[in-house]
Parts: sequence; C-alpha cells; structure tokens
Amino acid sequence: MIGWLQFLPKLRKRYWKLHRQTGCVYVIAASLSAVAAIYIAVYARGGIIATLGFMGLGLTWLYTTLRAYVTIKNKKVIQHQKMMTYSYAACFAAVTLRVYLPLLTLLLHDLTSAYLIVAWLCWLPNVLVAYLITRRLKYTKAATAATELHLHRKAKVK
Repeated sequence: MIGWLQFLPKLRKRYWKLHRQTGCVYVIAASLSAVAAIYIAVYARGGIIATLGFMGLGLTWLYTTLRAYVTIKNKKVIQHQKMMTYSYAACFAAVTLRVYLPLLTLLLHDLTSAYLIVAWLCWLPNVLVAYLITRRLKYTKAATAATELHLHRKAKVK
C-alpha cells in the first residue's frame, strides 16, 4: 500500500526521513513476504510448472529487495532506484494475479490451467515493464551527484 509513494520524487525529497523509514518497513515486509512466497511455492497447486513460477517470483522479489537495500547502504542511488523498481514490480504480482486469475478462469473454463499460466503471468510482465522503465530512465551526472551529496550530508548529520 505504501510502496508507490516511494517513487514520487517530490515526496521523497521533501520528506526524506519518512522515505527512509517507509523504505525500511518495505524491505522488512517484502523480504518476509518473498521468503513466504518461496516456501508456499513448494506446495503450489499445479505441480512443477506452478512451483517454478511462484519460486521464480519469490526469488526475484527477495534478491531485488535485498540488492536495493545493499546498494543504498553503499550510496549507489541509481542502482538502488533500479532494484527498487524491480522489487516493486515483483511485489505488484499480488495485484496482477488477482486480476488475471479470474479472467483466465473465465476464458479457459478451467481453474487449473488458469493457475498454471498465472503462476508466470502475474510477475513476468511486471518485471518486463520494470526493465523498460529502468532502461528508459536517463540520469544525468549532475542529478546523480546532487542526490549522492544529499545522502552524504544526511550521513554526516547523524
């Protein structure tokens, strides 16, 4: 519910402390959810196809979230922003699953077939969109330097 707010530059700049606190909550919640997704994937209905689909989602979500955390701790703002885009795309799979599953069930007249497809469809297109977004983003050296300077100043204040 709060993830999308993290992507609004004006809010992020104006409420920097809130951005960091919300980000910490997101990293903890997303990491726990990703681990749960990996565990649940083993018991997914639909056999190995569904298991691998949901396992891929959980692993992608966990990796991108933890990678985003590590990159911001190392003050690599651009990489952090990219990894958070991927992490949120994986997180958003919960929404896309709930949209696609009923539609596919109606279309295919078979819940099992729809479930096998949605195990992959709920997250792969999201990750593809994240890839297109991160490729399209052009960061100038000046903007990057300004953001990193801001982080450096914040670290000194502590």
